[in-house]
Amino acid sequence: MKKAYRASLLRFDDAGRPLFDTDGLLVVAPDAQGRERVVDAGSHGAVQPRHPDVEPERLPGRILTPGFVDMHIHFPQTDIIGAPADGLLPWLENYTFPAETRFAEAAHSAEVAEVFLDELLRHGVTTSLTFATSHPASVNALFSAARHRQMRLITGKVLQDRHSPDGVRDDTERSLADTEDLIRRWHGVDRLGYAITPRFAPTSTEAQLRGAGELAARYADTWIQSHVAENKDEVKWARELFPASRSYLGVYDDFGLMRERAVYAHCIHFDDDDRHLMRATRTAAAVSPTSNLFLGSGFFDFEGAQRVDYLHGLASDVGGGTSFSPFHTMLAAYYAGREGQTKPGLSLAPSRLWWLHTAGAAQALGLSGTIGNLQPGCEADFLVLDPAATPLLARKSANAASLEELLFALIVLGDDRVIERTVIARAG
Repeated sequence: MKKAYRASLLRFDDAGRPLFDTDGLLVVAPDAQGRERVVDAGSHGAVQPRHPDVEPERLPGRILTPGFVDMHIHFPQTDIIGAPADGLLPWLENYTFPAETRFAEAAHSAEVAEVFLDELLRHGVTTSLTFATSHPASVNALFSAARHRQMRLITGKVLQDRHSPDGVRDDTERSLADTEDLIRRWHGVDRLGYAITPRFAPTSTEAQLRGAGELAARYADTWIQSHVAENKDEVKWARELFPASRSYLGVYDDFGLMRERAVYAHCIHFDDDDRHLMRATRTAAAVSPTSNLFLGSGFFDFEGAQRVDYLHGLASDVGGGTSFSPFHTMLAAYYAGREGQTKPGLSLAPSRLWWLHTAGAAQALGLSGTIGNLQPGCEADFLVLDPAATPLLARKSANAASLEELLFALIVLGDDRVIERTVIARAG
């Protein structure tokens, strides 16, 4: 059944420029498979005459926006968000690996999956590229819960067959066989996608990385996800373990793990050769600024990314990241972009930050035109935002003289209270 919603409306054109109608109309209807998609969007005056058969739901004072896309997050780290640590490697040893051992249990995996997905939706995240653990039970639980909610979600079993403690370390051959079994079971089912997931190069043997690359070639429409160049100690460690590779990033390229739909979290300690390799292979960076600030890892070089023009988008990286909130992530990205002591600073426009967490993130995932926007043909994942959700935000929003001022007010002062409703593109 066709539905329509009347409110202010934010979407993006093909060049990433914001389109905003203060009195907008969003029209959605089921496609041939029954999935709700956007069929029309724009000003009420232009769109309404084309749909005289539908009475819109009126949402005065509200803003309709695309659902947020989180390019990198760890579902099994939900319970260790905010755990104190001296840096990345001690944080993994003291908190992450002990927490992840529990996900061998199907019941625990299922319990946390419910909490995790509830948090995503409460914060307006309608699609995420997500790490599970090395245990197939964690993948099955998360996919099952996401399918029940009809969410678009991408995840995969973590591969880590060395330099990992008992409880999370896997066996090389078994890990690859399990990965292929999970791909065949889940990839392309409803709105679910599989990501081949080496944790990061230092925790995989060459045999495991080679096998992951072979799976990535065999199942070319899957995703690949891992971490790279997050922390200087990690970079040094990777160079020692893979001396034949040009750089830490080059390790993944050497094993066939860089291509379209490959996403690497962090990408901080790069040179221009690394940036050009990202562009040449259409590999994307998942920028995780709250995590980078929390763990003292460094600052993503937005200026370098824009200069070389390689794919990148925003990510929470919970639990190294400190919030599920896209507003917090966008504000931290603004801070990181402005940082000018160690690299050239770049002031990111509020609409650019918003694009990097919606349509830009969708582009980086190879899902342009499917998610992250409210143009005709997109799946109807969208948010109803209340720009007067708190007294201070209400004052600031009311005084905004432009779209950029309004979006920046939401980024600086917004949180989950702004998300009045999260709408998922349902089928049937």
